[in-house]
Amino acid sequence: MRRLNTQDTNFSEELAQLLSLSEEDLSSIESIVTGILQKVKTSGDAAVLELTNQFDRLNATDVKELELSKAELQEALRSLPTEQKLALESAASRVRAYHERQKIESGCTSWEYEDEHGTKLGQKVTPLDRVGIYVPGGKAAYPSSVLMNAIPAKVAGVKEVIMVVPTPDGTHNPLVLAAAAVAGVDRIFTIGGAQAVGALAYGTQTIPAVDKIVGPGNAYVASAKRRVFGIVGIDMIAGPSEILVICDGTTDPDWVAMDLFSQAEHDELAQSILLCPDQAYLDAVEKSIQKLLPEMPRKAVIEKSLRDRGAMILVKDMAQACEISNQIAPEHMEISAQNPRQWLELIRHAGAIFLGKFTSESLGDYCAGPNHVLPTSRTARFSSPLGVYDFIKRSSLIEVSQAGADQLGKIASVLAHGEGLQAHARAAEMRLKKD
Repeated sequence: MRRLNTQDTNFSEELAQLLSLSEEDLSSIESIVTGILQKVKTSGDAAVLELTNQFDRLNATDVKELELSKAELQEALRSLPTEQKLALESAASRVRAYHERQKIESGCTSWEYEDEHGTKLGQKVTPLDRVGIYVPGGKAAYPSSVLMNAIPAKVAGVKEVIMVVPTPDGTHNPLVLAAAAVAGVDRIFTIGGAQAVGALAYGTQTIPAVDKIVGPGNAYVASAKRRVFGIVGIDMIAGPSEILVICDGTTDPDWVAMDLFSQAEHDELAQSILLCPDQAYLDAVEKSIQKLLPEMPRKAVIEKSLRDRGAMILVKDMAQACEISNQIAPEHMEISAQNPRQWLELIRHAGAIFLGKFTSESLGDYCAGPNHVLPTSRTARFSSPLGVYDFIKRSSLIEVSQAGADQLGKIASVLAHGEGLQAHARAAEMRLKKD
């Protein structure tokens, strides 16, 4: 991993270079995705069937063959080894409990009040009718993504959750299907890629259109989500995974090295950064990396990620580490220190904050309870983790009394005339008390 020092005169330039992600040529991807979406929009089931057979090497003759029944999901759950089944159900229970609390505490309920003139004002909160969740398949399977996307939607009260997941060569991952059963997914189609996003956005003869699409995917899925935004809502355009660890030098360096690995193993573009005011501790973590890396099954991916995008940064003190962390605005941020809450107040921008040396990022990924769908690529400066609030919408409530119409009408009349909108003014004036 490269070493940076905040005291170096060119540190700002080096940090900017570290954070920059080389702009790959996406023109070919955009062109392919545009064609796929147009095909799905125009031809519906026929396009989905053709593209799924092509990309996933299937021989389906009808899209209905690509839908799994709830009985198949329950059978997948029953077939799991006891240890996996209990772990899945325990994780789901914790994720559900967290999001139920979030619903109460995060303004996800309706409310009203009455002012001194008898006018009633408020907010009506309603869940989305139908949501689509995209779950990656192929190179890896992510049952945790099923839980994190479907459970908050169900807690919010979404009537129907439709899941899409690619199954290359027709291989179904039982843990993913079991997670869908535990999370309460209503319908599941074994399709993926841009064609799945298009089907959810536009609807086909078999696959109903949804109101919002959530969940991670590859560059084609991200491009498709970007293009259908406006027709449907989306959660975010996710970039490579990130972890930033602020450490005071008191945590076992093996633990920190493995935390850095935990994101680096996702893919070569993932980013792992360690900030510490102790040079000797950085050296110790470097030794731990060299010791532990050879035993990792995904050694090649981790090695390339750490070499190309990772860094150890020597900072002046912990306060400066927090300042730099805010500048980076990481997806996952660990404060691995003896008194982590001392530094929490200084953190403003992070997708998820993990406090204390026993709080590994991986616990948040699977079973702690908070959502693991998090903002990446510095978007934590202005966005939040996926949550119940992403599956609801708010309508303003206004019920004006006769006295309120007289009081508010005079104000509205003045402002409407000032804007040159006479009909607005007249509509308010007609309701004024006649002298």
